[in-house]
Amino acid sequence: MSSPAAAASAPEPLVIAIDGPAGSGKSTVARAVADRLGLGYLDTGAMYRAATFAVLRRGLDPGDDEEVARVVEDIDLAVGDGCVRVDGLDATVEIRGREVTAAVSAVAANSRVRAALVRRQRQWIADHHGGVVEGRDIASVVYPQADLKVFVTASPRVRAQRRVADIGGSVEEVEASIIERDRKDAGRADSPFTRADGATVVDTSEMPIEAVVGHIIGMLP
Repeated sequence: MSSPAAAASAPEPLVIAIDGPAGSGKSTVARAVADRLGLGYLDTGAMYRAATFAVLRRGLDPGDDEEVARVVEDIDLAVGDGCVRVDGLDATVEIRGREVTAAVSAVAANSRVRAALVRRQRQWIADHHGGVVEGRDIASVVYPQADLKVFVTASPRVRAQRRVADIGGSVEEVEASIIERDRKDAGRADSPFTRADGATVVDTSEMPIEAVVGHIIGMLP
């Protein structure tokens, strides 16, 4: 059993919230920051994609709020170590596919879905005693008390080029899809996508990843 003195000297949990739009480089940056600092890393976007995968796998309409919420509240979901499992099935590749990408905004707009996943995200932070958490509403909704809040962004064209380099397709079509998703996410009633108060904007359009990572770590209090 640890002594009272040892407990008193235990370091406070460190939480770094990294938000930003798809293709901004936030996942790569967040993972690298976590590795450099020896912290846990959580990709909350993968959680919403995993929830969407579960909904589509059951043949449900992503716009059927009641049925979608019921599924997401009950699924067995594990995100971590580069792997995403839904009800025991490895969905790491499938959640990045076009079908999930096209439906994820509708699922993410569901208030009960957001509430269920935010609870899981906060529990992850508690279980890991902090970490680097990235998504679209970490600093604004999930963990506003984060020690460092960063909003990573890039131009829609650069974001589209990065996505095409990863999964293929037309830059113009992907750019149009990115702009439309941003519009939908910013306009949703529950937890609209926005930069949180106190978050520092980092534009990665022309910055190499290592420079972005060093810049973020240099902002730590």
